[in-house]
Amino acid sequence: MTDMSDAPKLDADFAGEAGLGRNNMRLLADIPVRMSVEVGSTQLRLAEIMTLGEGSVVQLDRQADELLDIMVNGTLVARGEVVTVNGRYGIRVVDIASTEARLAGLERRA
Repeated sequence: MTDMSDAPKLDADFAGEAGLGRNNMRLLADIPVRMSVEVGSTQLRLAEIMTLGEGSVVQLDRQADELLDIMVNGTLVARGEVVTVNGRYGIRVVDIASTEARLAGLERRA
């Protein structure tokens, strides 16, 4: 094909479904979700937590140069790195999680 005159035409049903999908996305766009960034985690006994005080340091399970997990409603959606924007923390998205990883997060919660 050299110009669009030879391009296949969408049948009316398919075009209608595509339009419906866009309308559904607009409905979903206003739903609030919780986005969080996980720096790391660790497992402690309650006795260890009770001894924590001001200045205590808790070692996490992640290396300082590793990407952070970006979670939406508890499901991994991406990974990123910390940046500062006008004196506030931000996160630069570096990698989008695969569909399998996102679905695995949903299955764990079900």
